[in-house]
Amino acid sequence: MRKILILLFISLFISCQTIENKNENPNIVLIVVDDLGWTDVSYMGSKYYETPNIDKLSRSGMTFYNGYASAANCAPSRATMLSGRYHTSHGIYTVGNSDRGNKKTRKIIPTKNNTILDLKYFLIPEMLKNEGYVTGHFGKWHLGPEGFFPEDNGFDINVGGNKSGGSGGYFSPYVNPNLDDGPKGEYLTDRIGNEAVNFINKYQNEKFFAYVPFYSVHTPIQSKKEYQEKYLNKGGDENHNRADYAGMIESLDENIGRILNKIEELNLSENTLIIFTSDNGGIRAISNQFPLKAGKGSYYEGGIKVPLIFSWKGKIKEESESYERVSNIDFFPTIKKIIGHKNKTLQLDGVDLNPIFKGRSIKGRSLFFHFPIYLQAYNVHLDNGSDPIFRTRPGSVIIKDDWKLHHYFENDRIELYNIKEDISESNDLSIINPKKTKELFDDLNEWRKTNNAPMPLEKNPDYNQRFVDSINFLIINKKIAGRINN
Repeated sequence: MRKILILLFISLFISCQTIENKNENPNIVLIVVDDLGWTDVSYMGSKYYETPNIDKLSRSGMTFYNGYASAANCAPSRATMLSGRYHTSHGIYTVGNSDRGNKKTRKIIPTKNNTILDLKYFLIPEMLKNEGYVTGHFGKWHLGPEGFFPEDNGFDINVGGNKSGGSGGYFSPYVNPNLDDGPKGEYLTDRIGNEAVNFINKYQNEKFFAYVPFYSVHTPIQSKKEYQEKYLNKGGDENHNRADYAGMIESLDENIGRILNKIEELNLSENTLIIFTSDNGGIRAISNQFPLKAGKGSYYEGGIKVPLIFSWKGKIKEESESYERVSNIDFFPTIKKIIGHKNKTLQLDGVDLNPIFKGRSIKGRSLFFHFPIYLQAYNVHLDNGSDPIFRTRPGSVIIKDDWKLHHYFENDRIELYNIKEDISESNDLSIINPKKTKELFDDLNEWRKTNNAPMPLEKNPDYNQRFVDSINFLIINKKIAGRINN
C-alpha cells in the first residue's frame, strides 16, 4: 500500500509537470528470451537454427552487434534491466546463494547475494504506468516471492510471473501458480505468445507496455516432437547441433512472429517500439557461441554478449546497424527519453541510446560488471569458463571502447583483451600493454569506490588445495563429466 500511494503521488506530480502530448508516445513491446546466445539466431549466421521472424525484426530496425546483458545469468540481468541500476545498488549478483560449488574449492568467502528486488526501486513498468500505459507481464519474473511479483511492481496484468527461474516443464499441465493450465499438452511458448497477442489486441486503442520474457530457451530443453524430428533430419555443425534446442528456438521465433504480425495487422507499427534481446549468453554445453569464449555464467564474451534489436517504423532506420557497446541497463533511460518522463530525481546508471538511432555515437562511456560470487561449472569439459570447476570466480570486468579488463579477487589476477581484434579473448595483453591495463584498472577501481562495490577478500577456512588438485586430475583424465556435486 505504501508503494502504491507513493506511485500515485509521483504520477499526479508528473502529470502536472508534463506539457507533451502523451498520445504521441509509442506502445512498447519488450521481448526478452531466456538464455539465448549471441549466435543462436540465423541473422547472426547460424545455418542450423531457423529464425525468420527475428531476422525480419532485425531488418526492420537497428541491430546492435555489440549488445550486452548486464550480467551473465538471469536474475541480476533482469533486475538491472528493469531498475536501470547496477548490481551494487540492488545487491542481486547471481541466482540463489553466492557460495555455489563445493566449499573446499572456494578460496574466499563471497559476498552474500540478495534474491529480492526491493520495492523501493522505481521500475520501467511503474514509470510507464504513471504515464498512462496499460502494462502487461507475460512469462518469467524471477525477482522475488509473493509480495514482490509483477503486480507489485507496476504491472496491471501478470501471466506466469513468479519467484521461479525455470518453467518446470514446457507442456501443460504446468507447475506455475500464476499460470492456469491449458489443454493437456499445450506448449508453454505458444501460451505466452497467445497471452501477449491477446493483450495487444485488447488494448490496441490504448497505450500499452507488453513485457514478454519468454521462459524459453531455458532448461529443461523440451521441444515439440515434430520440430525436434525436423532438426534431427537437418543435421547441424560442431557448434549448433541439438535438435531439441533448435526446435525450442523455432517455436520461440513463431510466437515472436505472431506478436509482430498482430502489431502489423492492427496498423500499430508506426506507433510501437519493439525491443528484442536475451537476458544473458547461451549455455555453451548446449549451444557453443563460437567465436565467443565460454557461455552463461561467465563474464567472458559468451556469457554476456547477446542479440539486441530496436525497431520502430518511421523512427528507427530500417536495416541499420550499430557497433556501439551498449547494455540492457540502457533500456530505462532510452525509454524515459522517448516518452518524455519528467522525474529529474530518478537515478539511472545507463545511457540514453536515442542519439545512436540518429546516427551519432556515444563518447566516453564504459560498461561495468561486478560479480563477487561463485558460480559452479555446468559442464566441466565444455564450459570454457574461468576454469573447469567454476564458470566464474569472484571478480569485476570493465569494457571501455574496444578494450576489456577482467579482475579476479582470489589471486588478484588481471586479464586484458582487445575484443575488437580478439573477440575470443584468447590473447591476454595485460603484461605487454601495462599502460592500457593501468588505465582500465584505475577506471574500474574508481567505479567500485564510487558505487561502494563489495570486495570479498576474507579467506575461506574450508578451502583445500589438495582436494582441488584431485578434482582437476579427475577432470583431465575424464573421470568426471558434467557438473561437480557438492
